[in-house]
Amino acid sequence: MEERIIAPGAREEDTELEFTLRPRFFCEYIGQKKVKEKLKIFVTAAQNRGEPLDHVLLYGPPGLGKTTLATVIANEMSVNIRITSGPAIERPGDLAAIVTNLNQGDILFIDEIHRLNRSVEEILYPVMEDFALDIIIGKGPSARSVRLDLPRFTLIGATTRAGLLTSPLRDRFGVINRLEYYDETELTEIILRSAKILKISIDELGAKEIAKRSRGTPRVANRLLKRVRDFAEVKGNGSITREVAMRGLDLLEIDPIGLDSIDRKMLITIIEKYNGGPVGVDTIAAAISEEAVTIEDVYEPYLMQLGFLNRTPRGRIATELAYNHLGLSKTKGEKQMDLFSGRKMGQSSMIHTD
Repeated sequence: MEERIIAPGAREEDTELEFTLRPRFFCEYIGQKKVKEKLKIFVTAAQNRGEPLDHVLLYGPPGLGKTTLATVIANEMSVNIRITSGPAIERPGDLAAIVTNLNQGDILFIDEIHRLNRSVEEILYPVMEDFALDIIIGKGPSARSVRLDLPRFTLIGATTRAGLLTSPLRDRFGVINRLEYYDETELTEIILRSAKILKISIDELGAKEIAKRSRGTPRVANRLLKRVRDFAEVKGNGSITREVAMRGLDLLEIDPIGLDSIDRKMLITIIEKYNGGPVGVDTIAAAISEEAVTIEDVYEPYLMQLGFLNRTPRGRIATELAYNHLGLSKTKGEKQMDLFSGRKMGQSSMIHTD
């Protein structure tokens, strides 16, 4: 799989950047207004009672700020936070080592909680519900169960696939919130804030241009900001204006609505080779040399969100919006002006729709 700059998943280069740019309190956190307002109420109520916050589940697409929101909650509660992930907790002993080192009121954040081992998940149930850890000492007939009392803490789970959580685990969360994609105004504000922290010269129009192509995801917006900064320093005077941002993002092959070369290749393949569909995902995967699971999990969600692609029982179908965006004629069977590059494209095979 080709590495994509607009992919919402975390990359190694994002770790240090996100740590630097991460807001610390609700007043600094931009976007997710409904989620933020509810959490502020729950946090304030818990503080007034002198109790830990109820267990929280945050779910939604990657890159929207679930980890950031967990650290904000910890800062608002003035408690420590321990960050781990589902795949990192391989055995019940790993979970025991973590929870026995928590203090009263602390927060345990488990990212990708849907990937917890089933044996670990079963140990987690009494930990969440009764704040007690059941461990087995010894083997065979002499084995005995010992219950250790734990301090009351808050578990914050994050997942991109809430549907994979088992019902017993999901039901033990008292606060469940879905994070939504950000709009252009919110992303513009995030980019301007990040630029100020990183000491990058940028005007509002330049920030808006980056925001438009960030696919509604702050992580992608911050990543694009760094790449456009590099372009501005080498090809410009170091300041990011709208023109500089457009030139830099065009060089990265990211079009005005955030599609990259792979997105366009997939759509053009469906339209040109398979008359716009319907076509099976395995066939598309073979045609563009990708794995079917990668297409379903990585490429399709954003195209479907834009209304460029439909999933049907018979296969994938490119919509009229996709034809219009790519500058392809659905009825005449010939290519028009390429909206992204501004170049005329060659003749394609005849495209018919019934």
